[in-house]
This record gives sequence, C-alpha cells and structure tokens, in this order.
Amino acid sequence: MTVQQLRSIYQVKITLMGARPPIWRRVLVSSAVSLADFHLVVQIAMGWTNSHLHQFIHNREIYGIPDDEFDFGLETKDEYKYKLSQLLKQEKDSMVYEYDFGDGWEHKIVLEKILPYDKNARLPVCVKGKRACPPEDCGGVWGYEELLNAIQDPEHPDHEGMLEWLGGNFDSERLDIKEINDLLVEYCR
Repeated sequence: MTVQQLRSIYQVKITLMGARPPIWRRVLVSSAVSLADFHLVVQIAMGWTNSHLHQFIHNREIYGIPDDEFDFGLETKDEYKYKLSQLLKQEKDSMVYEYDFGDGWEHKIVLEKILPYDKNARLPVCVKGKRACPPEDCGGVWGYEELLNAIQDPEHPDHEGMLEWLGGNFDSERLDIKEINDLLVEYCR
C-alpha cells in the first residue's frame, strides 16, 4: 500500500444493481476507512435502515461480520480488520456490497478517483446521487418495480394496499443530499 493510498480521499460511486432507471450515490471517504465504517456510509448514503445482514464481495473473497453459525462453508473475513484501500487500490477498481440477503440488494462500488489528502476535508460526504432508495422489505429489484407500478396506477389491484403499506405516498425521484450529509455527520464522524 502506498503512502498516497493511506493519505487519500476516495471518490466512490455506489450503484444499486438492476435498478432502472439507475439509483446511485457518489461519496467522498477517507481511503483508510474500515469496511465496517464504510458499510454504515453505504447504508446512510443509499437510504437503507441497517435492518439486515450485509457483506462485501471482492475477488471472490467475502468480507463482513463472521458468524460460524451461518458461514455456509464460506469464510467471511472480518470487515473490522480491513480498510477500503486494501480492496480498492486504483481508480476503476470495484467490488459488490450486498444488503438484505432475502431481498438481495446488490450494489456495485467503484473507486472513481483518488484525490489528494486534505486535512480540512469533512468526510464522509455525499456529493451527488439520483433517485430514492427503495423501501426496505419490498422484494428486491423485481418487487420494487412491482411496487412502483402499483402505486402509480390507481386502477392497479394492489394500489391502495401498497400505499397503505408505505404509509402514504412514495416519491421514487426524491433525493435529499443535505439530509444524507446531516446523517453522515451524526453517525460517521
């Protein structure tokens, strides 16, 4: 690992795989952030509630919270022992972040840029993104598409039921970067 990697700012793009139109966030983080802390950044930036299991997958290796009871014969490396810069070493390197194994939300994590270290930078920060995060427990990408179809069509047989389940309206285009950054300040600094 180079000195630059230890003392860099990573510009990372997080894209929810399979979502059309795309749902994504661009964040700036310290290159030295642990995978455990980066997990929290992904949760907040995307809009998830941290209610389910997760894992990072990089070069056929799994990183997460080891649990001998649920390892299914696959070794999970402890995410607290690894830094983001140990997996993403150069621009365009990528990995997968999976959240909620039942719904199977997979995110492609791409290191877009390695920026010079700035001791005054307030990290992590979300600098850009598109569209709202899907609601938790809606059945993955396929279930989310069905949910959107139902709530957008008053004639759909599940229209009222889905709106009730959501607790009212849901705006799939809504993204509040200020709210994301307020949460990042509260929970990640």
